[in-house]
Amino acid sequence: MRYERHLFICTNRRDPDATRGCCASKGSAELRARLKEMVKEAGLKSVVRVNASGCLDACEFGPVAVSYPAGRWYGELSREDCEDLFRSEIERGEALERRLIQHSKFNGDSPDG
Repeated sequence: MRYERHLFICTNRRDPDATRGCCASKGSAELRARLKEMVKEAGLKSVVRVNASGCLDACEFGPVAVSYPAGRWYGELSREDCEDLFRSEIERGEALERRLIQHSKFNGDSPDG
């Protein structure tokens, strides 16, 4: 297997008047760039891949990221969350609980929110 972990960051752009909003307008490209930089600085480029993603259909929770193979969905991320997300999800393989989307559609053990 080439990569042990993938972190997909939604960078989808919608019209400014879209009712659900979009991740791109909430800074997802900057979030992705910072996480990629952190992976590179940590020497993990051959182990972890931070990918741009099209719409993940969780616009109301944006910016959104999903981690595989864990299948954890994160929402309302900001650049300030990068270090915590990197340390827990990428380095330790653990959930960053405070940013998990609290809805069973995304994280099965979470209550519908």
